[in-house]
Amino acid sequence: MAKVVRQLVKAGILRAEKGSKGGVRLVQPPAQVTLLAIVEACQGTIVGDYCRTDCDLAKTCAYHQAALNLHQAIVRVLSKWSLADLIQAPYPRARTLGVLPCVLTTGTQRRSDAARPTIP
Repeated sequence: MAKVVRQLVKAGILRAEKGSKGGVRLVQPPAQVTLLAIVEACQGTIVGDYCRTDCDLAKTCAYHQAALNLHQAIVRVLSKWSLADLIQAPYPRARTLGVLPCVLTTGTQRRSDAARPTIP
């Protein structure tokens, strides 16, 4: 976790403060922090186009065209989601509890259904 925090601090997403009242804080409001920024801070720039930037896609193989489409889709989805979006629904909605597995609510420390908050 220290490595991830260090990378997020280096990217300017978090600010770390030492001392007894220290900790980590978001630098920007959650709505301005995209999943793309977080992923790229931790993993590096998402690479998906395997051609040179001046490459004419019409003259490339289908694999390169598919890779570019995949890259564009990943960047689009990660850019769309922000921390604020994740904060709005941190748990599955009540109607999906027990129906769809969620690693956030079914991790190694299972909470009882009574203790799990439900969101209408």
